[in-house]
Amino acid sequence: MPETNTPYALIAEFETAADIMNAAVRVRDAGFRRWDVHTPYPIHGMDDAMGLKNSKVGWFTFFGGMTGFTTGMTMIWWMNKWDYPVVVGGKPLFSPMFAFPVSYELTILLASFGTLFGMLFLNRLPKLYNPLLKSRTFARFSNDRFFIAIQCDDPKYSGTETRKLLEESGGKQIHFVED
Repeated sequence: MPETNTPYALIAEFETAADIMNAAVRVRDAGFRRWDVHTPYPIHGMDDAMGLKNSKVGWFTFFGGMTGFTTGMTMIWWMNKWDYPVVVGGKPLFSPMFAFPVSYELTILLASFGTLFGMLFLNRLPKLYNPLLKSRTFARFSNDRFFIAIQCDDPKYSGTETRKLLEESGGKQIHFVED
């Protein structure tokens, strides 16, 4: 049975950063949700133009760090106060000052793990395949061109209306990418 290709996205090429910034604002204002901008370098203000909110990765970092600090303090408290209590030179069995180095290191370690795994989770990575990479023209996004890709499974997507929006926004070489 022959394999049928389903449309994945409609992509449009733009020549300058200003062009793609204006197009991103228009696509955002049109109400699209499943779309992305691909540029050869970061463009200041693109997050606002796309309507993106602040990242939630910071929360993964915070909770990872709190878990590390709490684990370090609890571990040293348990070991020194209950598991193996040895009084040395009249020092207390537990002091936060002595547990701080271990807690500090665990805070950094688990915060960095929280950052890494939170970023991977929120970005749905690793993603081993993306249909956009099959397009010959899209390969130029890492060199000197700017692209907007609107996915065909977006609720607001309509073949003719979406193409018209991209054409009015200044898009060149508008075409489908198949999955």
